[in-house]
Amino acid sequence: MEMILAFVFGIVFGSFLNVVILRIPNDESIVFISSHCYSCNNKLKPWHNIPIFSWIFLRGKCAYCQANISKQYPIIEFISGILFAVLVQKYSFSVPIIFIYLSFSMLLVLAMIDFKYKMIPDSINLLAIVFAILGAWNMEGFINNFQNALLFAGGFTLLRFSLSYILTSSAHRVANKTLTPWTKHYQRYPYIEAMGEGDIMVAATMGALLGTHLTLVAIFLSAVLALPVMVAVHNKSAEEQRVPFVPFLALATFIVYIFDTPIKSFIEANY
Repeated sequence: MEMILAFVFGIVFGSFLNVVILRIPNDESIVFISSHCYSCNNKLKPWHNIPIFSWIFLRGKCAYCQANISKQYPIIEFISGILFAVLVQKYSFSVPIIFIYLSFSMLLVLAMIDFKYKMIPDSINLLAIVFAILGAWNMEGFINNFQNALLFAGGFTLLRFSLSYILTSSAHRVANKTLTPWTKHYQRYPYIEAMGEGDIMVAATMGALLGTHLTLVAIFLSAVLALPVMVAVHNKSAEEQRVPFVPFLALATFIVYIFDTPIKSFIEANY
């Protein structure tokens, strides 16, 4: 019964997540603008907003202008419901699990926005970190979550600085080989960012949710999950090669969180 209630709550909250995914990148209010069709601007009725079912009954089309409604809506609602149901099934219903679910929900939003727009809103990132830190069963856990968030934020910041320096220095050396006495005073070198600031904040969320060892496992798993995609776009254009990494970080974090016990057992048995 708990899982059913969790799933229902999850899909309802998933409907709100769709609003966040759609409006935040466009600087629109998620509260004061009523739900409407973006094709004909007609306000939607309450029965047009029933999670998953409205999309099915309307056959994926607007009730007014028959414009196609993105499949993203029922997919995000379903994923949100599954997220909460799986968390409740593993740990039962509790206040910490609500915060943990909210943190994963923010990661879901970040993953979709990164996938669609290749951007990571700081407001959503901060909420994900705060919810992850609050998802503790006691004060000691709260402090540990906060420390782990700081640890991985600092670690990723150092990694970003180091990789950016190496890549930029390499670009400078290549550019210097083409300099002439006529152009050496006019050469401008780009600073190459190896990692975005948004990824650093996501790492902080991962640290708060998983702890030190499991976060390292999740980072490795995210790289493994992203590898086939990176290989597939290797010969594509520069824009197509910009693969959003947050979806892989979020997916790996959830997988490791759910299967934390066997992963910990494996680590303890082998190291």
